[in-house]
Amino acid sequence: MLHVPPLLNGEVRRYYVLWQEYICPLIVLEFVSGDGTEERDKTPPVISDFQEHKKTGKFWVYEQRIRIPFYGIYEVKKYAVELYSLTSNDYEFVEANERSHFSIPQLGIELGICHGRYNQGNLLLTGEELAQQEYQRAERLAEKLCQIGINLDQE
Repeated sequence: MLHVPPLLNGEVRRYYVLWQEYICPLIVLEFVSGDGTEERDKTPPVISDFQEHKKTGKFWVYEQRIRIPFYGIYEVKKYAVELYSLTSNDYEFVEANERSHFSIPQLGIELGICHGRYNQGNLLLTGEELAQQEYQRAERLAEKLCQIGINLDQE
C-alpha cells in the first residue's frame, strides 16, 4: 500500500484498515477461508424497515461503496484466483492471460499463483525483502566507491 508504513507496532502488518488509514487501495485481495460465498456476496444494504435485515455483502461494499479499482478473490484450498475490475458502475470479471495471471496495468504487475520456482517474471518482494535488497545494493555501491578512493565514513 503506497504511503502506508509496512510495519505496525514494529511488526510486518498482515492487514489494512481503511477507516484507520484513510487511503483507498488500488486492489483488495480477499483470502477465502470458507467456500467463497461471503467474498462474492452482492447483497445491498437494507433500505427499508419493512425488509428483513441482511448483512451487506462484501462484494457489494467493495463495488458500490468503497469502489476499489480491483477486487480479487483467492481460494486458498483450490489455488484459484478471480479478479474483477471496476467499470463506471460495477465490477467486470477480468480474464486471465496465457500464464493464468491477471494484468494490473496501473501497477505494472500481474497477479497470479506461483507453484515452485518462477523463472519467467519478477515476484513482488515484501517490505522487509525490499529493504534487505536495497541495503545490499548500498553496500555494493559503498564498496565500489571505496575502491576508487572515496570513503563514505570520513567527514
